[in-house]
Amino acid sequence: MEAKIGKFFGSVSNFFSGGDHIPWCDNDVVISCEREVAEAEKGSSDEFFKECIMRLSWALVHSRRPEDVQRGIAMLEASLASTNSPLQKREKLYLLAVGHYRSGDYSRSRELVEQCLMIAPDWRQAQTLKKTIEDRIKKDGAIGIGIAAAGVGLVAGGIAAALSRKK
Repeated sequence: MEAKIGKFFGSVSNFFSGGDHIPWCDNDVVISCEREVAEAEKGSSDEFFKECIMRLSWALVHSRRPEDVQRGIAMLEASLASTNSPLQKREKLYLLAVGHYRSGDYSRSRELVEQCLMIAPDWRQAQTLKKTIEDRIKKDGAIGIGIAAAGVGLVAGGIAAALSRKK
């Protein structure tokens, strides 16, 4: 019985918290990537520097801190225009989609993941992200409808109470 109750509360918690399967990144990983970029900037090859920037971008958009996510989005958007390789473009679009998802901009996230899937239609990671985004949009809609219905119920209850007092 306790297991069933625990499972129920876990599913309710996942419903309201977002319960997605996108990994989070700790602040110490972000700091480590920032150090790596600073060292690569001093004298490494251009290719290695770009790899370090991609790792930092990944860490930032997967961070729990909203300011890190926004910084990751800005870095990726700035570098996207100069990307020639379809594979690199796919990766950057995916990370941008993750960043926008983390920041709550689900429609922009869906646009970006669809662009990513135009480059690589069979990429499971992007397909999973697209489903996660669509599920979140549906869930937010259901929560919004529930809140609106509760509000209407409260107003109707208030009106009914006011009318019953007059009689």
